[in-house]
Amino acid sequence: MSGGKETGGDLRVEKILVVDDDKNICELLRLYIDKEGYQTVVAYDGKQALKLFEEEAPCLIVLDVMMPELDGWQVCREIRKSSDVPIIMLTAKGETFDKVLGLELGADDYVVKPFESKEIVARIKAVLRRTGTRAQASDVKEVRYDKLVVNLTRYELKVDGKIVDTPPKELELLYHLASNPNRVYTRDQLLDEVWGFEYYGDSRTVDVHIKRLREKLEGVSAQWSVKTVWGVGYKFEVKD
Repeated sequence: MSGGKETGGDLRVEKILVVDDDKNICELLRLYIDKEGYQTVVAYDGKQALKLFEEEAPCLIVLDVMMPELDGWQVCREIRKSSDVPIIMLTAKGETFDKVLGLELGADDYVVKPFESKEIVARIKAVLRRTGTRAQASDVKEVRYDKLVVNLTRYELKVDGKIVDTPPKELELLYHLASNPNRVYTRDQLLDEVWGFEYYGDSRTVDVHIKRLREKLEGVSAQWSVKTVWGVGYKFEVKD
């Protein structure tokens, strides 16, 4: 199952699931999100969120971290067992928020409260654009190397002929590097070009994703590798 990727020739209105125990925040977000042409589905706790996720198949989830029943981390973890639907985490200012934990669990972005509703809408659009939710079949994005196929249209990674489950952001990072072989990128460049200018993360974000990609790609081929350029950043090195 993969929420939000069935848009093809389907003309249905795309749904966005907003999960927060503060009803005022939910209604405010509903107002702004519906105005953009989406249909907002609201849940006030983690259990209700998982139920509505299964029933409504949203194209994106805005998910509060601190909630009754199940917290946002638990909800994110459950959803990632079956779906790569984009998730934007909400966290209150002053709450302990571990960005690396969020990324490890598969969150695509995060926003700190209090926030401007327009900012949330901008983040939603940016994440949907980056994750290719509205991608058309004619716009196939794919790079191929020895024993490696990275397909960003289908969000599919093939290593030595086998499909390897890969979170969306890891795949986007690998696609970006592999599309520009032997080019060195700084961590800040990768944050800007892969996560988008709306992302206010730090360089650890890139390191976490590179580490996990290497675990999947270690020793697959002698013709290419994801290399660290010490003091600078990373590159997808291709041997001549």
